[in-house]
Amino acid sequence: MAVDYDLVVIGGGSGGLVVASAAAQLKAKVALVEKNRLGGDCLWFGCVPSKSLIHASRIAYQVQHSERFGVYTTPITINFQQAIAHVQKVIATIEPHDSPERFEGLGVEVIFGSGQFINKNTFEINGQKLTARAFVIATGSRPAIPPISGLQESGYLTNEQVFSLTECPESLAVIGGGPIGCELGQALHRLGTKVTLINSRSQLLPKEDPDAAKVVEQQFIQEGIKIINNTRVENIEIIEGKKAVDTGKEKILVDEILLAAGRSPNLESLNLEIAGVDYNQKGIKVNQKLQTTNPKIYACGDVIDGYQFTHVASHEAVTVLTNALFIPFSKVNYRVIPWATFTDPELARVGLSESEAREKYGQDICVLKQDFTNVDRAQAEGSTMGFGKIITKNNGEILGAHLVGKAAGELIHEIVLAMSNNLKVSALTGIHIYPTLSEVNSKTALLLKKQKFAQNIRLQNLLNQFFRLMRSLIH
Repeated sequence: MAVDYDLVVIGGGSGGLVVASAAAQLKAKVALVEKNRLGGDCLWFGCVPSKSLIHASRIAYQVQHSERFGVYTTPITINFQQAIAHVQKVIATIEPHDSPERFEGLGVEVIFGSGQFINKNTFEINGQKLTARAFVIATGSRPAIPPISGLQESGYLTNEQVFSLTECPESLAVIGGGPIGCELGQALHRLGTKVTLINSRSQLLPKEDPDAAKVVEQQFIQEGIKIINNTRVENIEIIEGKKAVDTGKEKILVDEILLAAGRSPNLESLNLEIAGVDYNQKGIKVNQKLQTTNPKIYACGDVIDGYQFTHVASHEAVTVLTNALFIPFSKVNYRVIPWATFTDPELARVGLSESEAREKYGQDICVLKQDFTNVDRAQAEGSTMGFGKIITKNNGEILGAHLVGKAAGELIHEIVLAMSNNLKVSALTGIHIYPTLSEVNSKTALLLKKQKFAQNIRLQNLLNQFFRLMRSLIH
């Protein structure tokens, strides 16, 4: 049977755009299908706007606390509308890179609309039936809406509405203690909102190292953010114009509610059953080649049950591209996946946690931990909160790393590079510019040699005898 395309990509977010652009540049015939706008959640509601708002909030916080460095200002005025205008300007600046015109210029046929599979080999959209050698589903995810009584009637915000606010809410309840709730909660608090963060887990950022998450939580408390852990919202109602959030223990009256309670994959309208694609509430099931249960259909990004990060979607897209266009031999590699939460202080991670490493390797691990208080640049900038932690095998093989502190999202990449190239932790002890924050990596790595020396009593005795002999020869 003749086919219309080499590849039909369904979804114009991070993963889909990488697959479509690369395939077209390889001279494949490609169709890119998108319901709304190209760019996906990352451009319009995620990474780009959130980091822009976080930057504005950090400036506000720095000005408010500039007296630490002998700089005094009159009480500052925060123009929330201008902060949001900055967010929208950044989106508008980046958007042309993801525009239909750019992709059409690369040779991609861009089709807007809502479509579905009508059999295992055909996708229908706008009355047009598309056939291809392979399909890629990259439809992403959306905010999960928990079944809380009164939520719909009371109204709420998600990351899809918060960047369109025209006024800063006086008070806000954030439901969810993961990265989105923590990042936006702190940013809005610094821009003038009284924030209460309601978390169902025992710690904020439950996927992170507990000690690192505790540092972030302590900073939140210090700033005046109220945190309620181990708590679920039972009911929401309107009382005297306010939204009353009932946790069963107390009622919290707020002007707005921000939902940040996880994500749901976008797959309901695709008619996956008829396409022979298995899925569950967490997403589409794929193998290591990112093939679905229909070997002609691949999937990547948030729509599969895995890491939900823009850079991981792009990483997966490379595997999908190779397998879908050529011979499906390539397997996706998740051994070295870094990520960061852009709170202040930032929190970054790659590889195994300490508990995961102990479970897998038992006693054959070393935990190296260095506080930012021992990094001179951190002292110079008054940014001593946090630490670097590297988990290794006893032979120096790096199993994972956790950084919490200023610029952690940047500093983690040195460790990522070492892990990606199978370098031992000793590779991180090489020369670093002084004074820089990156010294936290070299100082942490050096601890393995110090620990081994402290444990080697025989070597210490030999050195004592050697230096005693050298002194005696001189005399």
